[in-house]
Amino acid sequence: MGCGGSSSVCSSLSYSSSSTCFASLFSISSPSSHSSSSLKLNPRSFLFHNPKNLRKQAPLRCGRSLEMESKKPIFDVEKFDDDFVQKLVYDALVWCSLHGLVVGDKTYQKSGNVPGVGLMHAPIALLPTAFPEVYWKQACDVTPIFNELIDRVSLDGKFLQDSLSRTKKADVFTSRLLDIHSKMLERNKKEDIRLGLHRFDYMLDEETNSLLQIEMNTISCSFPGLSRLVSQLHQSLLRSYGDQIGIDSERVPINTSTIQFADAIAKAWLEYNNPRAVVMIIVQPEERNMYDQHLLSSILREKHNIVAIRKTLAEVETEGSVQEDGTLIVGGQAVAVVYFRSGYTPNDHPSESEWNARLLIEESSAVKCPSIAYHLTGSKKIQQELAKPGVLERFLDNKEDIAKMRKCFAGLWSLDDPEIVKQAIEKPGLFVMKPQREGGGNNIYGDDVRENLLRLQKEGEDGNAAYILMQRIFPMVSNMFLVREGVYHKNQVISELGVYGAYLRNKDNIIVNEQSGYLMRTKIASSDEGGVAAGFGVLDSIYLN
Repeated sequence: MGCGGSSSVCSSLSYSSSSTCFASLFSISSPSSHSSSSLKLNPRSFLFHNPKNLRKQAPLRCGRSLEMESKKPIFDVEKFDDDFVQKLVYDALVWCSLHGLVVGDKTYQKSGNVPGVGLMHAPIALLPTAFPEVYWKQACDVTPIFNELIDRVSLDGKFLQDSLSRTKKADVFTSRLLDIHSKMLERNKKEDIRLGLHRFDYMLDEETNSLLQIEMNTISCSFPGLSRLVSQLHQSLLRSYGDQIGIDSERVPINTSTIQFADAIAKAWLEYNNPRAVVMIIVQPEERNMYDQHLLSSILREKHNIVAIRKTLAEVETEGSVQEDGTLIVGGQAVAVVYFRSGYTPNDHPSESEWNARLLIEESSAVKCPSIAYHLTGSKKIQQELAKPGVLERFLDNKEDIAKMRKCFAGLWSLDDPEIVKQAIEKPGLFVMKPQREGGGNNIYGDDVRENLLRLQKEGEDGNAAYILMQRIFPMVSNMFLVREGVYHKNQVISELGVYGAYLRNKDNIIVNEQSGYLMRTKIASSDEGGVAAGFGVLDSIYLN
């Protein structure tokens, strides 16, 4: 749904995959052990794959290919002495300061709403993480297919309403979103111009030797700005120290996420066809990750001559109105595109003002990124429904495309499946229990899976619809230097690859459908719900091998 996830030796890292919120960068969930026993799952499931299916070739920028090599680390952190690492850290911190790879420092009260106050470098991996080129190509190639799937699912209002009908009874937040969606269906409200800025999150599962998707995110996909800078930072360090480290800066893929997202927004603004209108970014009242967002605004202004304004949902409710022709007016300015970097959790809706603002935006003719239908399409329950046999065929005709998507599906199940629930109670370490929430820190692991499933059984079936079960992913653990608050630590880590996708359509005309850069996130492998204070999660890039 939103840009989030969660895990260690598990299923996903807890960052706001939907999250714009800087806090979610540090909200980490994971199991405590890297070992896993064989998974005896429902034989009807088609979601556990033969790794032979993934033996394909892969490109540096989704182009040139080369055979996948062994999983050996690209460098040995043990060979670097402290003086050399400190030199790398110093140069990295200077680079971050000069190029805007920064966030607000939570110890400064105004750092979340006054630009330039209380800055600190973003938490980073000192060097890039090895990633097999064959899986990089797979993730790139499937992105436009997922973009198209989201668009087609969003147009099937009955599928969304029916699939989420039981979730609506169990989850108040999803219920409110569905109410807005239902009102748009009743009014036959059409979104001719549809803009999606997505992120699809994956982990490499060492058990099956396959790339498995953790989730697809359709709202507030964070870090398109900072992720590009981390890639550039690592390229810069390797140009200076690559000979000593023994790796080549050219193997870090070019990352144009900021530019491609800004270009897609600009093209949506052009399609709206009002040169006086602005782009409105919906933000949280306190946003320490504002610089990630300002990087996009800067490109809109300097490259496209488009003004971007920042408003909270509460401000939209106070300052906003919709004219008879559907034009959204906020603070006296017509709005062409509404880009959400907030609005993906109940915390973003503390009062009726925020819900009124969301409805107002949806009623207008402004291009929404995302629309309420795109937002719902990214929900975990819809992802679980799409994983069922035969459901993708409802939306896609190309059998080859469907096979590519299914190849990277992890196991996803409803809690209505008694056989899977029984297995999860018996072996909770092989599953992740996911609520309909975004932003990180919400998933349930280990013995807590068993306890929550037993609790739900006692309470009755109504609560089941608020959760899904997912196959737990067991990624490879490696050693890495993580840098936070100017200090480095050597840790065993795991990583999660997020691939951005941009999609823009005006009626039958597809204007943009492309893979749009990437985000690599790395965290300590043994952490379990580390949270903001622990801060184990960092931004990273990939080194193709």
